[in-house]
Amino acid sequence: MSLTMGSLFDGIGGFPLAAQHIVIQTLWASEIEPFPIKVTMERFPEMVHVGDITKLNGADLPPVDIICGGSPCQNLSLAGNRSGLKGTQSGLFYEMIRVIKEMRDADRNRGQTAQFVRPRWCIWENVPGAFSSGEPPCEDFRIVLESFAGISLGAVSIPRPESGKWKPAGRILLGDTFSLAWRTLDAQYWGVAQRRARVYLIVDLAGPSAAQILFDEKGLFGHSSPGQGEEQTPAATIGTGAEDTGWFDTS
Repeated sequence: MSLTMGSLFDGIGGFPLAAQHIVIQTLWASEIEPFPIKVTMERFPEMVHVGDITKLNGADLPPVDIICGGSPCQNLSLAGNRSGLKGTQSGLFYEMIRVIKEMRDADRNRGQTAQFVRPRWCIWENVPGAFSSGEPPCEDFRIVLESFAGISLGAVSIPRPESGKWKPAGRILLGDTFSLAWRTLDAQYWGVAQRRARVYLIVDLAGPSAAQILFDEKGLFGHSSPGQGEEQTPAATIGTGAEDTGWFDTS
């Protein structure tokens, strides 16, 4: 049985297109701009459009295994006003977290438990400026990590790294019950004739698979460039408020 996906902040369907290559079916998408919707209606005629994320109730959405979304980057970007997650546009990230929580609560009410609660996996994409934005500096990415961890773990505290700066790749692992990994990828190494770096974050809300999905080259559609996350080395141990987690990054 193939996996299913829902796409938030869908744009012109980049995530559904990628999913199609690995036989993941995108059941529905949330987007408000007319032109991108026309594009995806042409490319994915069976995909349902559910509308504005701020008006969605996750409990009413068809259950899916994966939720993806590239929340607006304008307030996180180095070229933007740097108001970060407090900004009107980039602050829509919290709507993504809300919808995921509502979906999982609804699935529990339907009798699902443990790793069968949907969605199990989340994918978040954004600009590298997310690493440094916020007040104090670098606070926004800490909030992103904490928000995703909180979906599965409840109240949890994730500190910034001792250096004060986020590495371009890393992971958090809590036994067999939660994992999260992020990695910065540049489009120039993936067949695109331009430099376009983006942060990709994978969350497994019920298991240890996040780092394997993101760092195992055999599981990737395409090829990473030399030096782009080929090795992982232990960096530190951080407290989460629940238990210590192994923190790994690439330099």
